[in-house]
Amino acid sequence: MNEPSNRPDASAHHEAIDISDFVYAATGARVRRLTMPDGSHWFPAVDVCRQLGHTNARKALSDHVPEAHRETIESVTGGYALSVPAGREWRRDMNLIDLQGLILLVNACTKPACAPFKEWVAEVIETVQREGSYSLEEAEVQPTAPGSPLAYAMPDQVAEAIVRLEAHNLHLDAELASAQRESLALQREMLATQHATLTAQQTIAEAMGRIADRLDGLTLTRTTVPARHATTATVLADWRERLSVTEDVWTVAVVIAPVLVEKGELREPLESLAARTGLTVRRVNECLRMLHKHACIRSRGGAENGAPVYVLHTV
Repeated sequence: MNEPSNRPDASAHHEAIDISDFVYAATGARVRRLTMPDGSHWFPAVDVCRQLGHTNARKALSDHVPEAHRETIESVTGGYALSVPAGREWRRDMNLIDLQGLILLVNACTKPACAPFKEWVAEVIETVQREGSYSLEEAEVQPTAPGSPLAYAMPDQVAEAIVRLEAHNLHLDAELASAQRESLALQREMLATQHATLTAQQTIAEAMGRIADRLDGLTLTRTTVPARHATTATVLADWRERLSVTEDVWTVAVVIAPVLVEKGELREPLESLAARTGLTVRRVNECLRMLHKHACIRSRGGAENGAPVYVLHTV
């Protein structure tokens, strides 16, 4: 909850600058805060420690912030009979530090961005020690509305810290935007390359398919012998050209070719072919399947006695 309505009149509780700018100058980030009814501010210790580069928030608090300047959110809100604020991941046991605790943490920070802020704090302390008080300069331009609180000039060191942090953030934003543009350009280039590659692969595949179809057509046209012109010699010549003939296959081919040419089909049992070729029944069957695979013969089922029936493979 920020800036409650029952906060005391600003004329009785002056601030050098808006508390958000004050904290931003100290930490370099717009950290979360609780503003209590009496005008005091409390900040999540984990937010401040993260921005100041402390990896162990518990140790940073123990080393640099006295217990009087740190509390849990439940204790702080309970003192004003207020409930824990909803949203933004507030937890009942979250550790909070007050403004003085934040200044102590900043003074312990070694980040160069904190240097102007620490110089201003040192100036305040020196002025108070020397003069007994520290007064803020009034801004050159004052609000004109009746009853408006006085405006005070922002200390130069704090203004410098804010400007440096804003410039640093703008530089980071520019680098991030540039990196995002480069990433998008690279993604587009990769997508274009992938599309071109897929298109080329598809074109090559289609071309290879057409070539294969053409070769198959040419092979069948060139090597298949019409049945009406077939002779044993032409059939054997066609088979020899069609496949790499081993001795066993050729032995079976020589036996079955005359039968296929003269009778138009082969109905001889495998055992009979094995006896005629001197091969085993299994090897005869393998040779017939090889001839069938290479489109030399074509299966027509089986005979009544269970023997396979083959005919010449013709156009």
